[in-house]
Amino acid sequence: MSSSRPSDAFVDRPDPADLPDADGAPAPDLGAPEVGFTDEPDEPDDTRTYAVPLAPAAGFPSEPGSAAGEESAEGEQRSLRERLADVQERVRPWSAWTLRAKLVASMLALFAVIGMATGTFTVLALSRQLTSQVDDQLRTSMTRQLSGPGVDFGTRQDDHGPRGPGDEGLVALLPTSTKTIPQALGRVSTGAQQPVPLTATQLGELQSAGLRGDAANIEITGLGTYRVLARTVVIDSVPVGVFVVGLPMDPTERTIGQMVVVAAMTVGAGIILVALLGTWLVRRNLEPLRRVAATATKVSRMPLDSGAVALAERVDAADTDTRTEVGQVGAAFNEMLDHVDEALNSRHQSEQRVRQFVADASHELRTPLASIKGYAELSRREPDAVPQTVTHAMGRIESEANRMSSLVEDLLLLARLDAGRPLEEAPVDVSMLVINAVSDAHAASPGHRWDLDLPPEPVEVRGDAARLHQVVANLLGNARTHTPDGTRVTTSVRPEGDWVRVAVHDDGPGVPDTLQPNVFERFARGDDARVRAGGSTGLGLSIVAAVSKAHGGRVELDSQPGDTTFSLLLPAT
Repeated sequence: MSSSRPSDAFVDRPDPADLPDADGAPAPDLGAPEVGFTDEPDEPDDTRTYAVPLAPAAGFPSEPGSAAGEESAEGEQRSLRERLADVQERVRPWSAWTLRAKLVASMLALFAVIGMATGTFTVLALSRQLTSQVDDQLRTSMTRQLSGPGVDFGTRQDDHGPRGPGDEGLVALLPTSTKTIPQALGRVSTGAQQPVPLTATQLGELQSAGLRGDAANIEITGLGTYRVLARTVVIDSVPVGVFVVGLPMDPTERTIGQMVVVAAMTVGAGIILVALLGTWLVRRNLEPLRRVAATATKVSRMPLDSGAVALAERVDAADTDTRTEVGQVGAAFNEMLDHVDEALNSRHQSEQRVRQFVADASHELRTPLASIKGYAELSRREPDAVPQTVTHAMGRIESEANRMSSLVEDLLLLARLDAGRPLEEAPVDVSMLVINAVSDAHAASPGHRWDLDLPPEPVEVRGDAARLHQVVANLLGNARTHTPDGTRVTTSVRPEGDWVRVAVHDDGPGVPDTLQPNVFERFARGDDARVRAGGSTGLGLSIVAAVSKAHGGRVELDSQPGDTTFSLLLPAT
């Protein structure tokens, strides 16, 4: 659009301090030419944000790479690394967390992510909506301000000129050529106060911002952030200036800030609520799993290694509904317990049959073995001459019969102990028992050095004297059999609190490492041959272990070359 232009246009220029406030009043003519405006920008539409660079604070280096800055950064990094290392040591890894903790933490993390995403979207949507409203106000104000035949900022002292858009805002006319508009003009209205002129610095910031096209944010000294809209002023089809309207962004930023606070408080309250209710819900829903675990714990503490086992523990029927995951676990666990119970009962019955067979066989073998030994002794008393070969054969028969009788007696004793047959219980003087056993061992093997280490006062336990004497005799016989002549064997007795320790120590070659885990098993041997030296049956140490267990004690082994100790621990009286 265009208009006629007299030759005296813009001759009388008003002082910026005298710009009047004429909100809605027609602009005075003052002989000025009619000015036309165009809504079409000279440059493509864009949104530009301008910020004033901040100067570095005093006392800090201006360059990031300065020496002080590097030292401070390194110190902070070292401190942060140390703190992170401490935290990592205190925090358990994710794999070590309980299922309940993992579920609650997962819910909290999911809610926090969704809550923050929702809050962020809400704040951004609100910011865009409020900014759009400000832009609408700017466009409405721009249309209203420029709807008259022309615009003039006033020349009289009482003329207030145009106000900014709304109660707060600014208007300015920025020249594009000093030939038509010698200087920039502008005013800002702040609330109910009268508009005040923009300072040269503020006008210069508007001038240097290069405002064109769509609304943009700009930081103005003394006023803060303003959202401004500019349109080019055209006179006789010649652009002579830029008309600017602006609104402060402080109300919008305050509203957005309040929304951020509300969103943060809402998410925080939601996290606390989810943590409390989530913990309660997870604990309640995992209660059946806890009961299944409690049943498994009870079963794990039951003695299942030997004897008759009454495996009566089962998961409650309410926790075996196969329509649920926990119910599937409970049902599978009950089925497993049924199979284990059947297997343990079958094992016990099999063991009982074997023990009964061994006991019956041992008992039945005693009579024929006694007859064999009797007939062998009777052959030696034959008055008639017997060939030497027959005498030798009968001697070997008697020797093997004695060895078999010993083996049968040992098997019968182990069968009785396995069957749980009670032993005699009476006070036993362990010191005297050890003295007698060592005396017998010295008589059997004078080539060894037999020592005693006894306390000054007698030591007593309750038990079967004959069986305890057999245990000590077996330990001494084991040392005599498996060590060479000249070996020192020391037998000691020591009270140790609620226990009495009977130890047999020797400085012989020791028990091989491969044999130590199985040394107390039946028929355990240290060589591959099935030859028993000295009439040994291979059941001596197994009898030691069985008798000590029947007395409520245990047997221990500590062996290395030159230092071997078998220890029998019995409950003190």
